[in-house]
Amino acid sequence: MSEQKLAVNEYLKTDSDYLRGTIQEGLDTAVTGAFSEGDQQLIKFHGFYQQDDRDLRNERKEQKLEPLYSFMLRARVAGGVCSPQQWLAVDKIASNLTSSNSIRLTTRQTFQYHGIPKRNLKTIIQDLDREALDSIAACGDVNRNVMCNPNPVESKLHQQAYAYAKQLSDNMLPHTKAYAEIWLDDEKLVTTEGDEVEPVYGKTYLPRKFKMAVAVPPDNDVDVYTNDLGFIAVAEGDELVGFNMVAGGGMGSTHGEVSTFPRLADDFGYIKAEDTLKFAEAVMTIQRDWGNRENRKLSRLKYTIVKHGFDKFKAEVEARTGIKFESKRDVVIGDRGDRYGWKQGVDDNWHLTVFIEGGRVKDLPGQPLQTGLREIAKVHKGDFRMTSNQNIIIAGVPSEDKQQIEDLARQHGLLGKLITETRGHSIACVALPTCALAMAEAERYFPDFLTKVEGLQEKHGFLDQGIVIRMTGCPNGCARPFAAEIGLVGKAPGRYNLYLGASFEGTRLNKLYRENIQEAEILAELDALFAQYVAERQVGETFGNYTVRCGVVTAVLDAAKDFHG
Repeated sequence: MSEQKLAVNEYLKTDSDYLRGTIQEGLDTAVTGAFSEGDQQLIKFHGFYQQDDRDLRNERKEQKLEPLYSFMLRARVAGGVCSPQQWLAVDKIASNLTSSNSIRLTTRQTFQYHGIPKRNLKTIIQDLDREALDSIAACGDVNRNVMCNPNPVESKLHQQAYAYAKQLSDNMLPHTKAYAEIWLDDEKLVTTEGDEVEPVYGKTYLPRKFKMAVAVPPDNDVDVYTNDLGFIAVAEGDELVGFNMVAGGGMGSTHGEVSTFPRLADDFGYIKAEDTLKFAEAVMTIQRDWGNRENRKLSRLKYTIVKHGFDKFKAEVEARTGIKFESKRDVVIGDRGDRYGWKQGVDDNWHLTVFIEGGRVKDLPGQPLQTGLREIAKVHKGDFRMTSNQNIIIAGVPSEDKQQIEDLARQHGLLGKLITETRGHSIACVALPTCALAMAEAERYFPDFLTKVEGLQEKHGFLDQGIVIRMTGCPNGCARPFAAEIGLVGKAPGRYNLYLGASFEGTRLNKLYRENIQEAEILAELDALFAQYVAERQVGETFGNYTVRCGVVTAVLDAAKDFHG
């Protein structure tokens, strides 16, 4: 029997000399704005993707010009917390070194830049480094940015949970010095075949990306069950004592391929807080050793657990840690939204959550949002916290500074605009024109689409109730659409698959309801469903739960069997 051929990326990683490849040579080449095909995969480990403006692609081709290549760089900011000084540096880079002149808040509590010419990459990374920020492992087949509940109101418990998120982020970084050598001009380190350079990852790193989150109940703003690995905080009083560990979540799938599917994580049981890093390393090394390296579409941890079975996987985690899981502790998983407006914390400081449409921080007509956050950062004494709903919290404001911060926020359009519960709970991915995978619009189209959905809610008399709606330009799932009560996944220009039936809290997936339909059909379907919902709903019943109870879609209980069935 012939040996199974590995995915191309596996050979690239093996031959890359621990992620160096020929990136330096590509960086020094001025005749093209691009990197070589192989290096385009390796640069992801350094935190950025090569893109081109798809709106201009045909025009440039007619002019016999190469595509307008640029780069999207994503930072690593564990838990989404940064200082005002760091924010000012982030803002300055966006204004001076990117063509988009904007900051994009992501669904994983960090920021990214779009429209970076190749010649500016090194400058940006060095400018970030001066502010103790980096883009190491923000992309690639490694542990990505670790999310953590950003709510600073219950500050003591949050700080304890955040400390673990930061440790998870730092401890699971690649050890290779390639990033420092190429971008920060560190001295080249000679490696040999036998060196133990990557004790957790090994020479070929993970089979695919890996995502972690730390949730602090009752909030589920980090969508903990959609992650490869999640830790749900368990407290006694206001002291963190441990976590319920969940594993095997992931949103990506491929249109038309039933072997691929989104999945929510399984509950494994309770672990003590001091054992968190041991369990995280065990899960990651099992995925390193057991994960699928032949087919990248089936290489996420969710497929590894389905293939080997929950019991076998759990036993291996316990064997590698030398610790048995305890019974899962009772916790309440609740709202996935942000707490907009002013909230006072237990330390008497104030925290202001402001809504950022699509996570795009830029100056708009009548809403100079980027300027506003810049002016706030100049006087703010606390910190900034990016949320997984693409918003920002101006946290830790002393009472005596509250009015000054509010005045600045109102002057620059960061406050004062009515945000419905549905809009406040809904997110979209970037999609066109920069994402190479996008089949349809998302970020640019989503605000107008939401306005039409809000009109239908108002028509049927329940505008005050939130529905979790998410839109992506493709099925890779960057905005977690398969965990939305209404999920819209791009299929072609102007056409989407409509998914229904996820729970409001994020504890059940949705299911395909209508395939490949346009806006008019989507709105007609929702109009009819909203009318039925208002007439037939039970007290307190959410829209997602109604669609399952009344048989509009069947519940997805076992994703491998139910999602396509």
